Amino acid sequence: MLKRSEVEGLLDLGALLAVLEAGFRAISAGETSVPPRIASLSPDGLLGVMPAWLPGTLSTKLVSVFPGNHEKGLPSHQALVALFDERTGAPLALLDGTYITAIRTAAASGVATRLLARPDASRVAILGAGVQGQSHERILRDELGYTDIALAARSRGDSFVDAVRTADIVCCCTDALEPVLRPEWLRPGTHVNSVGGSPRGRGELPAELFESGARLFVETRGVFSPAPAGAPELAGLDPALGTELGEALAGTRPGRSGVEEVTVYKSVGHAVEDAVAARLVYDRAVAEGVGVTVTL
Repeated sequence: MLKRSEVEGLLDLGALLAVLEAGFRAISAGETSVPPRIASLSPDGLLGVMPAWLPGTLSTKLVSVFPGNHEKGLPSHQALVALFDERTGAPLALLDGTYITAIRTAAASGVATRLLARPDASRVAILGAGVQGQSHERILRDELGYTDIALAARSRGDSFVDAVRTADIVCCCTDALEPVLRPEWLRPGTHVNSVGGSPRGRGELPAELFESGARLFVETRGVFSPAPAGAPELAGLDPALGTELGEALAGTRPGRSGVEEVTVYKSVGHAVEDAVAARLVYDRAVAEGVGVTVTL
């Protein structure tokens, strides 16, 4: 068993970016087994179940999403990750998944940004200053090397319009019920990451963004499914509009096609991201003798 402080100390972020890239390639190559996410709804939130297998790793995550927790001083997303032996099904580890969820989401945006942002992109606008906003700032600054980062929060009265209009990279990290940006705010060549939105709302991104010619990139085309498996802002759109990150990484479909193209990565979270992150933590914990061993 590994508690949060141990997970944080064991998870190397540079290595996480590398295994996420490999995980996205495996997804698009059909080398994983990941059923659609399911969830039980309560009056105040949901409890999602996210099992996954890819060669070497068998895992599941239980994640609760309660947007009202911010008012109680609690994270909106809380989680556990369980790892199993892929050959016998025996339980191997139970890990705190709250930190894994926060940092793997931002790291996946880091993969998308490294792949899709213009080479000369320099200014970053992050919309939302909560857990995801802070995690994105950490990944973009410490792992990708961006230093000109504006963190905008509506709770502070910051203007999302002003932040977006001067940015080369925009990260939407909110729990908004309605879209938080407009296509006309984006400069030509901007790259957008969107990881937030409320499961009970319309999502962070407006439908007009895709109608305006922006190129859409996704973890899998399952993102077009109804919630909780998919993104509400993509419901009803043609899945052919989306290019999977793994396809672009492998070169089977193109990534950015020009300096003025607007690219959008829409994430709903994928169980393979949790699986590869948890496996990194577990392998290092075993090697270094970290954690508590219990008999079930």
